[in-house]
Amino acid sequence: MASSISKMHTVILLDDHEMVRQGIELGLSKEADLDVVGSFGTGRELLEALAQRPVDVVVMDFVLGPTDIDGLSLIQTLSRRFSKCKCIVVSSHYTPATVSLALKAGSWGVLGKTRNLTELITAIRTVAQGRIYLEPCMLPALQGAQSMLEVASIKSKMEISSPVRLNASLTPKEQEVLRCFLDGMSVNSIAAKFSRSASTISTQKQSAYRKLGIKSDSELFKITQQFGGAG
Repeated sequence: MASSISKMHTVILLDDHEMVRQGIELGLSKEADLDVVGSFGTGRELLEALAQRPVDVVVMDFVLGPTDIDGLSLIQTLSRRFSKCKCIVVSSHYTPATVSLALKAGSWGVLGKTRNLTELITAIRTVAQGRIYLEPCMLPALQGAQSMLEVASIKSKMEISSPVRLNASLTPKEQEVLRCFLDGMSVNSIAAKFSRSASTISTQKQSAYRKLGIKSDSELFKITQQFGGAG
């Protein structure tokens, strides 16, 4: 085995699907330099475990169970409370906006679930060494969010934790809806998460759009860079 990967890196997994966690853990167990020390189905369990034993890398799904904390909030909490742990987001659905927001919230890498385990292993080793990891295909799509990538690229030299905030005029429920939407969740998924009707979620989303002065999803993604401002 190459000397460049001789150092042992500890890893914790977070995904609300046990079979997914078991598959990843089985694959990582074959790597001599990677040690999976925990596997959890909820953000609360993850935070409790990290309070007892910090690790090098957290591999987490972006969209968890209906009653769990949303992805961006969890990333921010990890960055704030466990700054030495580096987070990799693994998600079935992502957009340039969600990737940018994840990086700004404190993630060190983003990977699609359609990728193979070998790429995840490479991502873990990359972020454990203090470098950002993104799929090559994400880079062209993120050119419009270059400023966020520039901020993320200096994480190895300085710690940053800039909470992602929405416009202060939005109600808490409207903020919840937009955060989940930016996490890649559908209207029906958001409705299930908060035990509301799909029509209510849709109404809250459109109300938020009116307050923000936008009319489409693409306009929302364009203004996401403003969400990191003070509020």
